Amino acid sequence: MIELKNVCYSVKDERTGEKQTILENVNLTFPEKSITVITGPNGSGKSTLIKLLMGIEKPTSGKIYFGNEEIQNKTITERAKLGFTIAFQQPVRFKGITVKKLLDVASGKKLTQNELCDCLSVVGLCARNYIDRTVDGTLSGGELKRIELAMTIAKGGEVFLLDEPEAGIDLWSFEDLVTLFKKLHDKTVIIVSHQNRILETADKIVLFEGDKTFLEGGRDEILCRITDRPNGCWKNVKEADNGQSR
Repeated sequence: MIELKNVCYSVKDERTGEKQTILENVNLTFPEKSITVITGPNGSGKSTLIKLLMGIEKPTSGKIYFGNEEIQNKTITERAKLGFTIAFQQPVRFKGITVKKLLDVASGKKLTQNELCDCLSVVGLCARNYIDRTVDGTLSGGELKRIELAMTIAKGGEVFLLDEPEAGIDLWSFEDLVTLFKKLHDKTVIIVSHQNRILETADKIVLFEGDKTFLEGGRDEILCRITDRPNGCWKNVKEADNGQSR
């Protein structure tokens, strides 16, 4: 289980010099071997939270636990050794290297043909067409995104951090992506997304608003209490009978 206790993160506004709070007193748990989807308006701190979990940024204050171990001061490399892996909203572009080499590097070993095929097929790519292909400008954004997800799978690990994995994905690929998430219930998966179909794959949903967690709970409980705004941000919480949000 991953747990955040009173986690805060702030930065200095370069224009005014004043402190800008991005996350304030966030208390969350991410259950082991389950999918948690984080949603909410743009700018509410969702992607920052993913960076804090991976060690790309460090919290201003508060603690992050992985099991019983404090990890808020551990580096990206140290967290990777614990089983953390990340896929970014915009795929990293490794030009001039083959897909096969990328997957070998991601896994830390030379993968067999069957292992390469498994990594690519699970993200909806035909291994025969991609293993020896060079990563260059001929690949679409959707293809690059799926290759990055294949790299994430090749790394193995137990904790998958996915920041808007649907970005740049076409409709066909999107359905493959949803299918992939359904296969990951034996991992701890934390996804940032606005998409209904991805929210429906969750075991738990966390709604961010402002710089705080506004609402959290099981998928069915939360989906019946939020509606989709035209701008794609979740809003309009349907208050439960007790009138309390958490």
